[in-house]
Amino acid sequence: MCDDRDLVPQHNDGKYIGPETRALARGLVAIVWLYQGLWCKLMARCPSHAAVVSSLPQPIGNLAGPLLMIIGTIEVALAMWVVSGWRSRLAAAAQTVLLLVMNGGGLVWGRSAIADPFSTVLNNVVLLALVWIVSDAHV
Repeated sequence: MCDDRDLVPQHNDGKYIGPETRALARGLVAIVWLYQGLWCKLMARCPSHAAVVSSLPQPIGNLAGPLLMIIGTIEVALAMWVVSGWRSRLAAAAQTVLLLVMNGGGLVWGRSAIADPFSTVLNNVVLLALVWIVSDAHV
């Protein structure tokens, strides 16, 4: 009798991701962080980001410009960290914390500035799934 598991060979119980796939996945995660940090925040191409940060409680909301620059710089640094592959589980934990804080704050204080909150959360859940899959890949 043929079992479905016999049809698709797996290595290390399916947890192994080949070097090419791992590099591609890291690159995709890094592109997301680079887009969010460089394009949306540092280059100020996504006005909704400024609107969300401006909606934070005062005095933090008054510092939206500098805060966006700090967050954007952190996101660009995360992109470089992800590409490097250094301490990938720590990088995954840092990305998770950052997304939870940013999404939590945005949904609590800046919900009116987020066009589609469900989509935002869903996109970030998918991103985090990829982040953790890549972090668990054997080097």
